[in-house]
Amino acid sequence: MTTPEVALLGIRHHGPGSARAVAAALAQWRPDAVLVEGPPEADAIVHLAGEKDLVPPVALLAHAVDDPAKAAFWPYAEFSPEWVAIRHAVEHDLPVRFIDLPAGYGFAPAPEDGAEGAAVAEETAEPVADPLALLAEAAGHDDAERWWEDVVEHRAPGTDALAPFAAVAEAMGALRAEGLGESRRDLLREAYMRQQIRAARRAGHRRIAVVCGAFHVPALERMPTVAHDRALLAGLPKKVRTDITWVPWTHRRLSQATGYGAGVQSPGWYHHLFATDGDPVPRWLTRAADLLRAEDHPVSSAHVIEAVRLAETLAVLRGRPLAGLTETLDAVRAVLCEGSEVALELVRDRLVVGDALGEVPDAAPAVPLQRDLTRLQRSLRLKPEAAPKDLDLDLRKETDAARSRLLHRLRLLGVDWGAPARSSVNSTGTFRESWRLCWQPEFAVRIAEAAQWGTTVEEAAVNKAVGTARAAGELAELTGLVETCLLAGLSGALPAVMRVLADCAALDTDVAHLAGALPALVRALRYGDVRGTDHGALAEAASGLAERICVGLPPACVGLDAQGAEAMRARLDEVHGAIGLLAADPAAPSDAAPSDTAPDPDDPGVPDDPADPADLAGLADRWAAALRSLARREPAGGPATGAPGLLRGRAVRLLLDDGRLDSEEAGRRLRLVLSVANAPADAAGWVEGFLTGGGALLLHDPRLLALLDEWLTGVSGEVFTDVLPLLRRTFAGLEAGVRTTIGGRVAAGPLGEPPAVHAAVGELDRARADAAVPVVALLLGIRPRIPRQAAGRDT
Repeated sequence: MTTPEVALLGIRHHGPGSARAVAAALAQWRPDAVLVEGPPEADAIVHLAGEKDLVPPVALLAHAVDDPAKAAFWPYAEFSPEWVAIRHAVEHDLPVRFIDLPAGYGFAPAPEDGAEGAAVAEETAEPVADPLALLAEAAGHDDAERWWEDVVEHRAPGTDALAPFAAVAEAMGALRAEGLGESRRDLLREAYMRQQIRAARRAGHRRIAVVCGAFHVPALERMPTVAHDRALLAGLPKKVRTDITWVPWTHRRLSQATGYGAGVQSPGWYHHLFATDGDPVPRWLTRAADLLRAEDHPVSSAHVIEAVRLAETLAVLRGRPLAGLTETLDAVRAVLCEGSEVALELVRDRLVVGDALGEVPDAAPAVPLQRDLTRLQRSLRLKPEAAPKDLDLDLRKETDAARSRLLHRLRLLGVDWGAPARSSVNSTGTFRESWRLCWQPEFAVRIAEAAQWGTTVEEAAVNKAVGTARAAGELAELTGLVETCLLAGLSGALPAVMRVLADCAALDTDVAHLAGALPALVRALRYGDVRGTDHGALAEAASGLAERICVGLPPACVGLDAQGAEAMRARLDEVHGAIGLLAADPAAPSDAAPSDTAPDPDDPGVPDDPADPADLAGLADRWAAALRSLARREPAGGPATGAPGLLRGRAVRLLLDDGRLDSEEAGRRLRLVLSVANAPADAAGWVEGFLTGGGALLLHDPRLLALLDEWLTGVSGEVFTDVLPLLRRTFAGLEAGVRTTIGGRVAAGPLGEPPAVHAAVGELDRARADAAVPVVALLLGIRPRIPRQAAGRDT
């Protein structure tokens, strides 16, 4: 394994036992140069590992300069052997170099002629066997992870720190001799590694330590000729220009086996093994007890002592040298959690995996956009954290408003650091926002991608909004973008977006598209008010859309099928609420913050005259007229000649709720639609639309309930079977209390009359009533007074 010049230290990536062994081997070998498996582009920034502000877990992020979406990560935790080797070299002022195949080859497009370079971009089609699984199977074990823990992770370095690496190299050599587990990409990487070892020798280093995956050691022990390796690497594609930097990483991301994860199932446990001297089980169980106590689980010191005994006993019974994670979790489940899988899952999530987030110094290379984001995070006191965190913002406060703008701008750039959440504070005002923050390591890639739009967060968001508007194909997408621009405070993008919106709205004749676009505009008006944004252009666009909807809605609802009617009903409700807000508040509220600058009349994105308040006030009347017209469009000559019953019934209900239709007229319309002249399916749809949103009106007006009951009991059996799904869906949407009360009313007797009041008070069973007196008195805290007759019977 060793030569007079080179010590090959084969390790398992992110293994705490391997990390301890590497530290002991480097201390014993005392190399004058350290070579580590990793991208050579990182040689220029590896010295930052000595900075106290570079705190693992961290990762090397490499991406193509011309296409930042092409990126790759090399994560390192404190228990990673590569990180231990890097830190040893930096602390002892030794040269440290990365020797893996450069990342720029992996970002190159695959050759169309099927050349060997295609192996750099993707693995071979045949799945490659896991070397550890093959070794575990040869040793008679069915669990590769448990076998590796027993033979490597749980063993402390001995007097000869290089002996474990010799044993691992011998085992891997046996596998490689059979050609097991090899891929074309591995052969290319190993050829490049050998080239770098030769270069270190030529540089005059006499004691070279190479830290690489154990699988590669046999290929690096037997050095072929230089010509052989050059011929193997000749088919590589042209290397892509690449940037690389350090970025924060998380234990949770290390635990993921897909995407940018490393597939370490228990990073929190591994960190504990590496950082703890002596027996790690008692201390880890103590941490688990602290966690469970903080979550109100009754855990005592006696629980911890018994759990330690159980874990050690299980290890003996299973023939293991020490209690591993499996035995420890079994003890936690049985003793600390008392069999509760819910409590055990909490321990797995917080301790076995964990939410550790690394830190990166300011000296690390970064795009200007990333530096501006870091500056804003510090000034707004928004620290990135891997654990989810709820944040409530009061937009009337300057700092909270700035935080809101930052989060909305990042969402526009595709960095979903914050997601809108349901507020824990009961408030319906537009001045409050709630977010759930959770920082993900891959956001570094998205920030690099977004850097094409600008050097600051605001500039990038403005340019991204304008570019998105010009590429938008639907009106609803544009109105949603307008709302986002207002939420994000992008006044520089709003004129351009409004111009595109005006052009698109003028050409779009689909009422459904118009109806889908209006609510977002009205919400933007409300949010604009609380942020002190000039909203003249928005009010003009919103009122124009509303007018076109009022004119085009009734004919647009004719001939719709069931699916189209259901979609239109949802839009009908949204438009009704939007017009109610628009007509109720035609002017900006008096407490809104004034705009810093007056709108420029020469700006084509700003209308010459804002929306007339009188026109907005009359908008509600025009909307009510449109609903009346829709309610009258009955299918006289078949379903294709009128509006579906679902929409007609919904229009009547909206008019009734707004007070533009009295209950007498609503009852008359219900009586007509439930007559024998109408198709039962259309009548059932009308009832569904009428009752959607609440059925309490059937309780307040018994005549409506009586009409519905009379119609339902009068339909034939075949028709009842046809309309039953619609009716069941309708009544399933009502409140549980309303359904119960309606059932009680129907069961009580004839409908349309007030319920009968039973006056048979004289028939009260006093003996049964007297028996309840002591209990009631106890609840009320008074002394019971038992009638003499009852007392006599008791004696």
